[in-house]
Amino acid sequence: MNLLKYKECVDALNQTHLIHLKDLVLAAPQVIILGNGGSNAISSHIAQDYSKKLNTPTLSFDGSARMSCYANDFGWENAYIGFLKDFAKKDTLVILISSSGESKNILNCASYCKENGIQMVTMSGFNPSNSLRHHWKPVSALHFYVNSDDYGIVECIHELILHSII
Repeated sequence: MNLLKYKECVDALNQTHLIHLKDLVLAAPQVIILGNGGSNAISSHIAQDYSKKLNTPTLSFDGSARMSCYANDFGWENAYIGFLKDFAKKDTLVILISSSGESKNILNCASYCKENGIQMVTMSGFNPSNSLRHHWKPVSALHFYVNSDDYGIVECIHELILHSII
């Protein structure tokens, strides 16, 4: 475990961006948080906390029955878009998490949000020129990049970012 790398990533966080994230979440009548694998677990955890502690209705796409239904009907790359079509409204804030910044279903959601005028916050790591950061940062309300190629570090810092505004 490289604690110095964790510290470096935490020290790189922009306090102004964290305050802006909190303002966006508190202003939104609804938040949807989407991610895969560990990022999905983070989404589920933070959705509960935002709903409970911030009184902001927050959804994640984490039920195995619902996920397998959407994946079966739309394919994995479009399953999350199906979820957004069913639950996102124009004034929803969507938070998209992809550690690598290359998850096709998350990239497709970014495109859906842009096409439908839905505000989004994006989060990525690994390569500084990853697709989520490079292509979607300019149209995201905020983008958080974690400068690490270690899943554990990237996921922990993403969770820290999202949890820090409570």
